[in-house]
Amino acid sequence: MTATVRRSGAGEPALPAPRGPLSHGVLRALRTGREPGPALHGRAADADPYGDDLHLALYVLYELHYRGFAGVGGDREWDPALLAVRGALEDRFLAALRRDVPGPRTPAEVFAELLTEPADPAGSVSHHLRRHGDLDHFRQYAAMRSLYHLKEADPHAWVLPRLHGQAKAAMAAIEYDEFGAGRADQVHARLFADLMADLGLDPAYGRYLDRAPAEMLAVVDLMSLLGLHRDLRGALVGHFAWVEVTSSPGSRHLAAGLRRAGAGAAAQRFYDEHVEADAVHEQVVRHQVVDGLLSAEPELSADVAFGADATTYLEDRLSARLLAAWGDGRSALRC
Repeated sequence: MTATVRRSGAGEPALPAPRGPLSHGVLRALRTGREPGPALHGRAADADPYGDDLHLALYVLYELHYRGFAGVGGDREWDPALLAVRGALEDRFLAALRRDVPGPRTPAEVFAELLTEPADPAGSVSHHLRRHGDLDHFRQYAAMRSLYHLKEADPHAWVLPRLHGQAKAAMAAIEYDEFGAGRADQVHARLFADLMADLGLDPAYGRYLDRAPAEMLAVVDLMSLLGLHRDLRGALVGHFAWVEVTSSPGSRHLAAGLRRAGAGAAAQRFYDEHVEADAVHEQVVRHQVVDGLLSAEPELSADVAFGADATTYLEDRLSARLLAAWGDGRSALRC
């Protein structure tokens, strides 16, 4: 990936290019201000639940709840016709996850597995980057991950009004750290923007949406799906716990790989920060957020496990794409 720095404003990103009939219909509705056509519902029911077309359409609709897009009115966030299309896309995606993710399991089983690093790291992107990654690999990885990290912790903040007691207090404490503990220059999204600039990437929000494959879009779409639905709050907590449990060891490998590859201090700092912060967050999320939630709502146990296992499933699909591309000497980004 060629390193090019293009500084853009911090405002609304441009709409992406479509990748099929679903995303074409959604994007046309947003560009023209009209309602999406009724045919989109039928197409959603037959679409590849992990494919580019469905996940770009879903990602664009979710982004209306974040920063939106240039030229798209803010009132489209709650447009009933767009929400109906989003619901059809969500149903297709969630049904596939419930079919493909193993279960049922308990949270204890899930976290015992996550807390043990695999003896064979062959399928691990962080291990690969630590040992073999060059700066171009890190640029590709950062460009993809920017779809989440430039809004880091935002999808998880939606769960706060849906928690109470110990779970709410502990979740808010972790989010406070993610948002810089009151300091704008320490907000984790800002630190990731600094990492991107250090690597020669454009840190503008949404800049690499067109280059991100379906596997990356699905990872971010899962966060938004779980965050936006109250009845999926248990799964959101399970997903968040997965992020915090796996972050510290993964960040350690990535920081070491960046140092070996010769990246600058700002690039290293993002992952160094997560090694320390998320080692603490992992304890808090398991013992206070998860345990606090389940002590109040024990019926959500299977949902917590599902949220974590669904994250594993989608992250494994993303890892397979990255490692296959790099093994063949290709870019993992879309052309």
